[in-house]
Order: sequence, then C-alpha cells, then structure tokens
Amino acid sequence: ASVAGAMLMVASSHYASFFISLELMSIPVYGLLAYTYQRSQSLEAGIKYLVLSATASAMLLMGMAYIYAYTGSLSFYDSVQALFGAIKQPMVLLGLALIIFAVAFKLSLAPFHKWTPDVYAGAPAPMATFLATAAKVATIGLFVRYLLASGAIMVNSLVTVLTIIAVLSILVGNLLAVRQVNLKRILGYSSIAHFGYLLIALISMTYASLGSVTVYVVTYVLTTIGAFGAVALMSSPYNNVDEAQSLADYRGLFWRRPVLTATLTVMMLSLAGIPLTAGFIGKFLVVMAAVTTQHWFLAAMIIVGSGIGLYYYLRVMVVMYMTPPETPRIDADAHWGQKVGGLMVLAAAALVIILGIYPDPMINLALKAEILSPLHFMLSQQQ
Repeated sequence: ASVAGAMLMVASSHYASFFISLELMSIPVYGLLAYTYQRSQSLEAGIKYLVLSATASAMLLMGMAYIYAYTGSLSFYDSVQALFGAIKQPMVLLGLALIIFAVAFKLSLAPFHKWTPDVYAGAPAPMATFLATAAKVATIGLFVRYLLASGAIMVNSLVTVLTIIAVLSILVGNLLAVRQVNLKRILGYSSIAHFGYLLIALISMTYASLGSVTVYVVTYVLTTIGAFGAVALMSSPYNNVDEAQSLADYRGLFWRRPVLTATLTVMMLSLAGIPLTAGFIGKFLVVMAAVTTQHWFLAAMIIVGSGIGLYYYLRVMVVMYMTPPETPRIDADAHWGQKVGGLMVLAAAALVIILGIYPDPMINLALKAEILSPLHFMLSQQQ
C-alpha cells in the first residue's frame, strides 16, 4: 500500500492527488515502524512518526487551502499564472511556505529533522531502509515537480527560505552525526545532510542540470540500501538480542565477516563522496550545478559538509578493522551472502562501484528522462 502511494506521488500534478498519495504512503509506515512492538523503541518510533507526520499533513492542507482560496484551482499547472499574479499576497506566500515546510518534514530537512534519529534508531532495520529510500525518493520526486510546475522555484523569497533550510540541514546533519556512537543514528543524521546537498541542486537548477538531481537520488538510494542492509543482516530477527546499532557491535567485524565489512566500507566511502564510488559522482554533479549558477557559498557549504562527514564515516570504518572482542555480542549469519537480503546488499555494493567508475549510462539515462519530461520544457520556458 505504501509503495502504491509512493508511485502515485511521483505522478501527481494536482493538490488532491498530492495529499491523498502522501497519506497513502505514510499511514502504512506508522504500523510498520511499530511492528516489532516487543521492543519499546519500535513503539516509540511509530508513535513519534505518527504524531509529527500528522502535524506536517495539517500544515500541508493549510498551505493548500491558502493557495486555493486565491487561485481557485487545485492543479499545479492551472494555478501558475494566477499564482504569479497573487504572489505578492501574504496569504499565498504563507501557503507556499507551509507546503515547503511540510515537505521538509517528510524529507527530514533541518529544522524539521528532530524525528529522524529516533525513528531510524527505533524502527526495524528493513523498515528504516524503506523510510530512508522509497519514501524520501517519492517525496523529492513530487517536490521537484511541484516547485517547477507551480513556478514556486522562481519566487526569490521562497528560494531564500530553501537556501536557509539547505545550509541548516548540511550543518546540523553533519555536526550532530559527529557525536553519535549508534550506527543507525549516524545514518539518520547523514540523510539530513544528504538531502541538504540535494536541495542545493534544486536551488541551482537550470534546464541543463535537472539530471543532477536524478543522479544524486540514484546514488543515495543505492548507498543507503547497502548501508542499512548491512545493519539488517547483522540484526537477526531470530534471536532475542537487540539490533546491531552501537558501533561497538561492529568492532573487529572484518576478522569475522570480511565480505560484509568490505560492503559496508564501500557504502561509507560512497556516503563520504570518495572517488571511484557512485556517491562521488552524485556530489560532483551537485557541486557543478551550484558552480554553474554561480552559487559559490552553497558550493562551499557542500565542501565543508563533506569534510565534516569524512570524520564520522571513517570512524565507522576504523572500528570494523580493530581488534575483535573475544565473544562478539551479535554477528551476521554465516551464510548471509546466500540469502535474498545478502544478495541485494552485494548487488547494491557492486552498482556503487560500477557507477563510480563508469557513470555514463546512469548520467545519459537521467538526461534522457529529463528531456522527455514536460518539466524540462517548462523550466526552459521559465528561464
């Protein structure tokens, strides 16, 4: 049901389908987060996401109501001209701002990020993977369409708001991750920073750089599936031990599970944006988009954020190669690579390396999708 909602989201061009598909995607997630109810953390994650997501939905509906009151249309495309005519109206600007804030919550952008580390840490590892990938990709897909189709990306005051949110997300996500010793929380704060980078690509968008958003999303999804997948493989549901969340649980993993360690190492390098990984290609294209549009400050913020990120990604890697404890508290299954989850993680790691070395097919596919999209024509017309 949630995937059906996500697929409807990326095809929405109407406020009604926007809201209905968002709720169809979100409501099953509340139950899935709290599914392992024997763990108090899991119940806490489900309740937190339920309450905060409901607040974001209320903000979204209020924003839509303000815009509809002035434009008289619920379609993104029909309301463009009316929106530009009424853009100086405080209520229209407030409506657009409320919609952006609601989407920022769903993407866990600062300062709407407070739920992310708690929910990621409390959720079952496969569910955290779904929330970090499918749910966020659908939201960013719809957000790109909305910003371009409604013309909101051309409003200077809203671009300023998006710039502030992007810079805050990069700083907050990276700085708070530095202090964490819980791997799922590190990945949660890391996702805040990554969507800050992605927002910079949106702010710096031209009809020539729309593909950079697509490429970044693809690289982020592959890397996140691999990283959370490794956590899921370490956290067997068939014993009564808690999930492998603490970095201490990964100490000396290389000496017991060298292939799994190599996979997680590749994911950490990709998240850090190290060359020869897919993450580097995505980050490079975002920096190029910022430089092309002469957003020098934003380009500098990406570099600063990446520098801070190196510390906590490398720390995870160092822990895995340390001297192992005599009796590990938790360990992956001996035949993890023969199971569906293990094969998925290995496939994601292989793609991260292949796309990092030879990214042309991915970039060409993103450019083709961009050219075929009606948004490409609309953005070039607006420019």
